[in-house]
Amino acid sequence: MDFKLTDDQTAFKDLAKSFADENLAPNANEWDQQQHFPKDILRQAATLGFGALYTSETHGGTGLTRLDSAIIFEQLATGCPSTTAYLSIHNMVTWMIDSFGTDHLRQKYIPKLATLELFSSYCLTESGAGSDAAAGKTTAKRDGDDYIINGSKAFISGAGESDLYLVMLKTGNPADGAKAMSAILIDADSKGLSFGAKEQKMGWNSQPTAEVIFDNVRVPAENLLGAEGQGFKIAMAGLDGGRVNIAACSLGGAQMAINQAANHMQERQQFGKHLNQFQALQFKLADMLTDLKAAKLMVYNAAAAIDTKSPDKTNTCAMAKRFATDTCFNIVDDALQIHGGYGYIKEYGIERILRDLRVHRILEGTNEIMRLIIARNAIKNAEQGSLFT
Repeated sequence: MDFKLTDDQTAFKDLAKSFADENLAPNANEWDQQQHFPKDILRQAATLGFGALYTSETHGGTGLTRLDSAIIFEQLATGCPSTTAYLSIHNMVTWMIDSFGTDHLRQKYIPKLATLELFSSYCLTESGAGSDAAAGKTTAKRDGDDYIINGSKAFISGAGESDLYLVMLKTGNPADGAKAMSAILIDADSKGLSFGAKEQKMGWNSQPTAEVIFDNVRVPAENLLGAEGQGFKIAMAGLDGGRVNIAACSLGGAQMAINQAANHMQERQQFGKHLNQFQALQFKLADMLTDLKAAKLMVYNAAAAIDTKSPDKTNTCAMAKRFATDTCFNIVDDALQIHGGYGYIKEYGIERILRDLRVHRILEGTNEIMRLIIARNAIKNAEQGSLFT
């Protein structure tokens, strides 16, 4: 299956690529080395509609499809995968509020999230509950018209800089797992909300990551998304799209690395010949391009599965996320190898892309969890007598 972009999608693609070339790529190395979170640039992106891409237009969203959005994230990531990845998380939070929040919450938050007047973070993971998200122990106890929140969340993108936190926690007995999970919005200025030290990471240095700590944080009950006990369903719905988004960011990083490798092969000489005259490197480049094309088709197909509400969308998104994030990391590793020693030097940017894309194989569900989802679906189908397709 191939995808022919519509005129609108081509326009979105060109707009995002221009923004990446002008605003992200020239600054990405500096942001990485200085661990700078470029809020001003992200707000510029929001003026183009990139702050709420697939949120409805009712309260200021852009109202695009998931495929439209994946194309945009892919192009933005050619400039900086780390910064684009934060923007994709922010988009997921905004979409969750639009999809599961009350009219009051939509009116209160979405217009400011769409313009990035407010920055947002998604809080699911805990130090003792990563892949097993339902094992989280952060709790919300009802107290009149409020909830009292206690616990902590780990590895939260934007922590300490974001203005709004969408938190998955237990409103029922924590031992009940997913059945007790709920979703609630917590403002950054809430009393009792604090943050751990900024994590020193391998990559994703243009966005802060830290622990979010809740010590008797009082939150209005009206900040609940959906009903009590619907949090796990909300989280999983968000993760289908989140997996497509992060896979799209991997596509952009790999595309940037291939472009740089091709240019290096054209310019660099060894043994009296340009590198692009060596058949071994020609074949490597051919494999990189082929693998990227395959990954792109899988990601676009997964985005379309969400748009069409395919009954197989979760499995399709898991497949795309697993394949694209693994494949694109390997493409960047090959691009670094083509650069030789230069690929290991920060000035050239290849090693930064490699570091940024490495975490994509872990977050939004590790690729081992993606395999588990795929395998369980296959076994279920086999038991029902269905053929693999």
